[in-house]
Amino acid sequence: MIEIGSFIKLQRTKQEKTLGELADGVVSVSYLSKIENLKTQASPEIIKMLCDRLGIQVDNREEELIKEKLNDWYSMLFEVNNKEDIIIAYEEIQEMLDRNLSENLLLFEIHKIRYFLILGDYDEAAKKINELKGLSNNFDSLQQFYWFKFRGNFYTLKDGDYNQSIKMYNVAEERISHIDISEDEIADLHYIISVTHSKLRNTLEAIEYANKALNIYMKLYNFLRCAQCHNILGISYRRIKMYDKAIKNYNLALHLGKLNNNGQLIQLTNQNLGHLYSVKGDSNEAIKYYLEIINNIEVQPGDKLASIASLVKEYYIIGNYEETRKSVDYGLALMKELSNIEPYKLFYYVIHTYNFLLNEEFESFERLVIEEFLPYLKKNKDFASLATHVKLLAEQYEKQHKYKAATKYFKEANFAYEQITNI
Repeated sequence: MIEIGSFIKLQRTKQEKTLGELADGVVSVSYLSKIENLKTQASPEIIKMLCDRLGIQVDNREEELIKEKLNDWYSMLFEVNNKEDIIIAYEEIQEMLDRNLSENLLLFEIHKIRYFLILGDYDEAAKKINELKGLSNNFDSLQQFYWFKFRGNFYTLKDGDYNQSIKMYNVAEERISHIDISEDEIADLHYIISVTHSKLRNTLEAIEYANKALNIYMKLYNFLRCAQCHNILGISYRRIKMYDKAIKNYNLALHLGKLNNNGQLIQLTNQNLGHLYSVKGDSNEAIKYYLEIINNIEVQPGDKLASIASLVKEYYIIGNYEETRKSVDYGLALMKELSNIEPYKLFYYVIHTYNFLLNEEFESFERLVIEEFLPYLKKNKDFASLATHVKLLAEQYEKQHKYKAATKYFKEANFAYEQITNI
């Protein structure tokens, strides 16, 4: 059962009441503070007066029903189901908990962080985190597990702060030995940790945690999640140039994606395979995988842009300028169909960069790359793309016999490559 002091503090902060407003005419502010922080035990009469002021009836007759509905809702958050269904379930549970002193209240409040993240409401998620910080010292191990896991989710989704995320996930992992949770939950945390290490270019750690998650998912016959783990392993092995292992894992992911008829997973794996062959210098093989995505009529226009941008670069590398032009024109046409280009900014810059090159509009190319594209890549710490396009700029200067500028940008390209190896 949640401690009554924590319950009162939670409800007071939710209603944005100050200690003074709630205490007025009932108890002193200092005494209320002691109640909320579990430093004293108030009489039933005082508790009733405080709850009446908050408009709450201390009633736990619906506890079993609440627990059942909460477990269903937690499962919806875990699998990320239909948002409308999640919202309806949330509102029903919230109404029940507003009139009940439930032992599950704090866990529900912690899960609201995940709820708001799924809805894309990062401000509400931040607000909920700040609201719960004052209670976090009293969380039990299960509550701490989700508290740190969902805060890790928050740092990833809101700010892309993977260093802060991995700190949160590591603390959540430490709680596993103290709680009783499903293997699914453990595997999910290991998978998230592997993805976060991959984002940080901690390749060996990414491999370690992807394998931990994979071992559990194989036992559970969760082939979709197995495929996701194989993709992380493929990316990791590709980064350390173990190409055979990378291809093996990508092919396993592709096979499982087809078994599950999961178009998104098939598309992601084809993109990863294309990138692998591009890194190996095999443009023709890379093109084959990019075309698999582009020629799939079920793939949405926005989702094709990554493959089109990649295809443009590969055709240009092998000197097939006719196909480069066709791909650029296709990309320009697709971008006109998008109402918001911001999520696709990287591909926008790539396609326009090569468009200017093909048109021999060097001034426009130079202006776009130097004033917009390179600052964008630096801001997002995309050193791989930065190295590629700085080198492209240097090569254009070299062709124009502008050797001083070429040297400057070749050096910058080398620096970007160093950043990749140092990450």
